[in-house]
Amino acid sequence: LCSSNSLEMEKNEPTHSEDPNFMASSSSASPAVGDCEGGTTTAEGNDYEVFLSFRGEDTRRGFTDHLYTNLVKVGINVFRDDNELRVGEEIGPELLHSITQSKISIPIISENYASSTWCLRELAHMLKCMREEGQIVLPIFYKVKPSQVRNSSEGLSDAINAHEKKLDKMDVKKWEEALIKVSSLKGWESEKVENGHEGALVEIVVRKVMSELKRHFQLNVPKQLVGIDDRVEQIMSKIDAEFDGTWITGIHGMGGIGKTTLAKVLYNKLSSHFEGCSFLANIRETSRREDIICLQKQLISDILGKSVDVSNVDHGISLIKSRFKNKKILILLDDMDAINHSKALLGDGNWCKEGSIVIITTRNKSILDNARANHMYQLDELPQKESLVLFSRHAFGKDSPPSGYKFISHDVVDSTGGLPLALEVIGSFLCGRTMEVWEDTSKKLKKVPNKQVQETLRISYDALDHETQKIFLDIACFFIGSSKQNPTYMWDACDFFPRVGIEVLSLNSLIKITEDGKLIMHDQLRDLGREIVRLEDVNEPQKRSRLWKHKDVLDVLVNNKGTTKIEALCLDSYYERESYTAENFKKLTSLRFLEVNYVNLIGDFQNLLPQLRWLEWKDCASDFEAANFHLKELIVLDLSWSNITEDWGGWCPLKMATKLKVLNLRECALRRTPDLSAFKSLEILTLKYCDNLEEIHPSIKDIKTLISLNVKRCSKLKELPLGTNPRLDRRVDIID
Repeated sequence: LCSSNSLEMEKNEPTHSEDPNFMASSSSASPAVGDCEGGTTTAEGNDYEVFLSFRGEDTRRGFTDHLYTNLVKVGINVFRDDNELRVGEEIGPELLHSITQSKISIPIISENYASSTWCLRELAHMLKCMREEGQIVLPIFYKVKPSQVRNSSEGLSDAINAHEKKLDKMDVKKWEEALIKVSSLKGWESEKVENGHEGALVEIVVRKVMSELKRHFQLNVPKQLVGIDDRVEQIMSKIDAEFDGTWITGIHGMGGIGKTTLAKVLYNKLSSHFEGCSFLANIRETSRREDIICLQKQLISDILGKSVDVSNVDHGISLIKSRFKNKKILILLDDMDAINHSKALLGDGNWCKEGSIVIITTRNKSILDNARANHMYQLDELPQKESLVLFSRHAFGKDSPPSGYKFISHDVVDSTGGLPLALEVIGSFLCGRTMEVWEDTSKKLKKVPNKQVQETLRISYDALDHETQKIFLDIACFFIGSSKQNPTYMWDACDFFPRVGIEVLSLNSLIKITEDGKLIMHDQLRDLGREIVRLEDVNEPQKRSRLWKHKDVLDVLVNNKGTTKIEALCLDSYYERESYTAENFKKLTSLRFLEVNYVNLIGDFQNLLPQLRWLEWKDCASDFEAANFHLKELIVLDLSWSNITEDWGGWCPLKMATKLKVLNLRECALRRTPDLSAFKSLEILTLKYCDNLEEIHPSIKDIKTLISLNVKRCSKLKELPLGTNPRLDRRVDIID
């Protein structure tokens, strides 16, 4: 990644602005090198980038040799003739092909250049390619002046007259026109560059060639792109061409969503309009394996066209600021994940000449905030129709599945959730497979995510700190579609620092938060989280941190297999009310989250569940059969849809939960709320849809921490205790 000379790294170099003696440049591309009098020796199958046309007796062993050697040294594929042929022999098809397919042609016009019919034929063909194909022609006037070429000075005139006597006058006429045309192109006059120092001229030409090649070099993007054009146009429409500075565009989204591909398409679309370009790939990975200095070196080399020693990060910053300020450049910073990357490579965004553009891809939106991006584009999943097209292209080589695979293709596509990477990997895997393999894969996708996709998605997870990983796994297993408010209380009590963690997860596109505060997670990410938990112990569920599958939970509880490994457990028994004893929970000393809906709890819970912060006990029985149910660390209690009244036996032991912050009594059978005086820390009380509720216990007036009271559709409730009316007490948000 740190190689400064590799064209495969998609870089760019300086142009006229740093070459004071650069006189000309034509349009656009084709490459090779040919000695006008030499027999062509071409490597079969080679596609040359530069074609050198020169008069052997003038420059073969001097200037041309130095230029050729330096071009090859920086990785450019150059065509050069090495064999002398008789004057007048027809130019061969191999040589014509080498000129045509080259991106750049460099005619080195010297004193005896016009005396060679080979040189003149090559020159005429170069200019034809420039005119018809947009090839770049960069002439070097070696120890002759362009005016001499244009006006056919004595030596050139004698050469042309000699050709007229032997050859077709029409051909000679074309050669004369070619000489006049080439003399008007921007190029270099050797005697005017650094007072005739050829070494300096060679360096300038090499830098110019690298710049032109990289400007027109297209980054590799997948052929099977779907839905990319609209996204490109959306971003392009936001770029302000009149912006008086560096325009920064940021693309953010979760891993595998296609950020890099979109950015590369943008880069290819824009690159030809800039003096220098640089693509820094996989910054996150490179900075960990190497360091940020390596990336600074590559960036500087790409833009300047030469390697520069960078001793430390501050030195790199200084070089970038000083060398880039007069250059209109395009930079693609791929997969940035740390603010220090932005500071070391981009600074305040004003290090480059106005009109420059920087494209940043990241999973972390805060990187774009810190970089002061002018426009941020969140890349979302593909819609179902485009997902099917992308999947079909990889699975069948066409835009839709055959009739026999239509339904199962929809099934597989639905399991991938519109993630381009998943669609590509799974589609490619299924290509050419039997229907049995398709069916097995479809079943597997519904249970366990494809390993390659999982490994890619896990990159973001592995980068999280321990507490944020716990939050991620909790969401994946229990809280998708839930409001972030209540679990935040639990995570806060467990010292998981949820406000930071949720923001990190959101910025890294591992979760999304809806406008009404609900936690949303992509299906593949959900499956990833659950797979991470499953792999904690594949064979023994009791050794995993979280249990949510009914059969696993039953096995652990019924057979008393509980362990200190289990932190969270969900048991829904909606079909038949089940009863569990205190003995079943005896070994669950680390349990902090417990969801036991439509379940009876029986027995003595003295000193059990000491770490429990969350109890979700929906539709609990009206008869309370648990003794010593003292949950001193409880933060969230959800008893919604339960047939309990103010006389329920559970209220007394639950008064030990003095740290309780959330109490949900939605749709309970209450006529009056219980005495709430024990819950001194209560912040949220939900009573909505309690159809029988007529009165709220006056103790609510003494709860100074209360911030939300939901009494929506409590039709029989006539008034609130004095002090809770928002017109009198602004601290409480009453929802009615």
